[in-house]
Amino acid sequence: MDGENPLRLAVVIGSVREGRFGPTAANWFLEQVAPRTDVDVDVLDLADACLPDRLGTSPVPSEVAAVGPRLEAADAFVIVTPEYNHSFPASLKTLIDWHHDEWQRKPVAFVSYGGFCGGLRAVEALRLVFAGLHAATLRDVVSFHGIPASFDAAGRPLDAEAKAAAAKTLLDELTWWARALRDARAARALG
Repeated sequence: MDGENPLRLAVVIGSVREGRFGPTAANWFLEQVAPRTDVDVDVLDLADACLPDRLGTSPVPSEVAAVGPRLEAADAFVIVTPEYNHSFPASLKTLIDWHHDEWQRKPVAFVSYGGFCGGLRAVEALRLVFAGLHAATLRDVVSFHGIPASFDAAGRPLDAEAKAAAAKTLLDELTWWARALRDARAARALG
């Protein structure tokens, strides 16, 4: 598919901790996306978004209002998440909970990282949350285990070839689902 009608991909960097690894993983993933002409990327770094953790305030805080249209415009999402205490960070839950309709009937893929499990427990927990929002999570995941030792000083994974192949599989599946769901949303809105 060429760039005539590219998909809008939102890449969400989910950690806001000081000294976080998220930007390294996200930058590597963005390098994998860069050659593709079938996607336009919007990077949403939650450390910059500064979303309030007190939900349901009225009027909607300006930080929340600024993020909503970016999520709404996306045809697909890639969530870059660490694993904290066998789950995902509170900053991601805050983002998800402030928004509802923006996620619906769109595919969500994951790039995860962490220690022994490589963030996979965070991914499994996120699958349940996104199912409740009628979002379609993908089976394929890019997972980095043993962070930061599995990356070199330049921010490249030591097993670069295998990770690049995993990213290609993820992107191919994600774009298929994104296109199918975008077409379905356009053809038939739920009442």
